[in-house]
Amino acid sequence: MNNIRRSDTVKVLSGRDKSKTGKVIKVFPGAGRALVEGVNFVKKHTRQTKQEQKGGIVQKESPIRISNLSLVCKHCNKPTRVGIKTMSDGSSKARVCKKCKEIIT
Repeated sequence: MNNIRRSDTVKVLSGRDKSKTGKVIKVFPGAGRALVEGVNFVKKHTRQTKQEQKGGIVQKESPIRISNLSLVCKHCNKPTRVGIKTMSDGSSKARVCKKCKEIIT
């Protein structure tokens, strides 16, 4: 079970975008990376391939390591570690905030 999922709000812990927050757009579990909205911009040089398409420098988001991200709890609004709790019926698992002990949906 992954700690960070799509549409979670996360805070960047290290790197040039340290302390920025954003929403997770996509998670790449095999590579251990996540694409976060508004974080880790890179400049890509593009070439004009069609007559109507414009070439130049395009700025876009690049995936960031999941180890550099921390989930922001919706209940306490703080970056937190994530625990996994088995529900009382024993059939499912849920993510739990380590600070306020609330279930993260």
